[in-house]
Amino acid sequence: MTRDELIEILQLEPHIEGGYFRRTFDSAHRDPVPTEQGPRLISGAIYYRATADSPIGYWHKNQSDILHFWHMGGPVTYQLIHPDGHVETVVLGPDLEGGQCLQLAVRGGSWKASELVQGDYGLISEAVAPGFDYADMELGQRAQLLAQFPAHASLIDRFTKVSA
Repeated sequence: MTRDELIEILQLEPHIEGGYFRRTFDSAHRDPVPTEQGPRLISGAIYYRATADSPIGYWHKNQSDILHFWHMGGPVTYQLIHPDGHVETVVLGPDLEGGQCLQLAVRGGSWKASELVQGDYGLISEAVAPGFDYADMELGQRAQLLAQFPAHASLIDRFTKVSA
């Protein structure tokens, strides 16, 4: 299947972080849960697809915990900067013997960026709890991230937009 066929079949649209996505589930049929940011859905899920023409998911931070599941296509590398400043690199993909993983848990409050490392596309899903709300997501600004994590300048430069 080509990346364009996958976009059409899954009805994906461009994502603000880079790549393509579609919300596939939210728990609107249940009572919301209280959070520090206000009431939120219990959970939600999306498809997310990185492509060769949009391979980078730029730095962003969510308040919710997110589980990422690799489905098909090429591997996707995740760079994480945790609240304590340590960096973690995880590759989601099919080569389990080579150290790739099928799923990744990212706790709320960690900065994350992603990149398609080979192939025409990589398809993953994300399950979010409490459910995703744009008010709970922060896009990484280069100057802010460099001030907070100067030791990680090369990673920050690589995964922030030029205008950021």
